Amino acid sequence: MKKASAAAAPREACGLLFGEGDRITGFAETVNVADAPERRFEIDPAALFAALKAERAGGPALLGYWHSHPSGDPMPSRTDAAMAAPDGKLWIILAGDAVGCWRAGDHGRWDRFAPERLLAE
Repeated sequence: MKKASAAAAPREACGLLFGEGDRITGFAETVNVADAPERRFEIDPAALFAALKAERAGGPALLGYWHSHPSGDPMPSRTDAAMAAPDGKLWIILAGDAVGCWRAGDHGRWDRFAPERLLAE
């Protein structure tokens, strides 16, 4: 994720998080199809649908999403909050060497994100 984030700058990079329970076991980079990728991200719908189809067929669960903030702030923005469904999915935000992990819900930052502890194995 960090390599993709750095390579995309000044645009936002984005992708999907996979795993079991709350354990992230993999990720995928997707195309940022946003109309203004230097200010926001939108995961390629084809990649999202493919991941959901694979999950239904017994593949890894889609735990959430990741994207970069080239500005250097790993906190969810108001734009992130407006885009996020309160579905409990994880959101990882990379900003340079800083990494933030959040869970989408109906409380917390911007009434949408609660911080989550991200543990490395």
